[in-house]
Amino acid sequence: MFVTFEGVEGSGKSTQMARLRAALEAAGRTVCLTRQPGGCALGQTLRGILLSQKTAGLDDRAELFLYLADRAQHVAEVIRPALAAGAVVVCDRYTDSTVAYQGYGRGLDTTLLQTLNAVAAAGFVPDLTLLLDLDPAVGLTRATSRNAAAGTAEAEGRFEAERLEFHERVRQGYRALAAAEPTRFAVIDAAPGPDAVAEAIWRVVAARL
Repeated sequence: MFVTFEGVEGSGKSTQMARLRAALEAAGRTVCLTRQPGGCALGQTLRGILLSQKTAGLDDRAELFLYLADRAQHVAEVIRPALAAGAVVVCDRYTDSTVAYQGYGRGLDTTLLQTLNAVAAAGFVPDLTLLLDLDPAVGLTRATSRNAAAGTAEAEGRFEAERLEFHERVRQGYRALAAAEPTRFAVIDAAPGPDAVAEAIWRVVAARL
């Protein structure tokens, strides 16, 4: 089973992924918890480029192809082998992030992005995508506070530095993607406390196991 988490900055993906892994392991499942970018050696290098405020002037097309390069290597090196071994793969961001951020957010052609995603992902489509839906203004407050506390505001704060309007477009993109594929997507309200969100997620995942 291949599960992806999507959502705007600060929607709680990392917290909920850890909780889901614990629940899956308690149910006897082997879990591969990973992320894009950064889930493989190449991705770790590219993550430093893509998320750093030092690369604020990165061209939109260059940004796109760096994400696609990370995805292709990540699928080949991590996702494909883990699924072949029978693990439940839980991934923080995947192809939908590219359409939401580089398409709806940056304004690149979404049809082209879908084609490029298919090439980079080598046909690996999530069985379930959990969209943690949250007001971007709330998410940005959470994310900037998190980065400040962790000392990662410069190293991983490039998207948090974008204007609120950008993040609102990203949210609209996610909602459009979810509406277009209601069987694959489950939209989870990320505004309540972590316990309530985790319970909502587990109800969806348990029904798919």
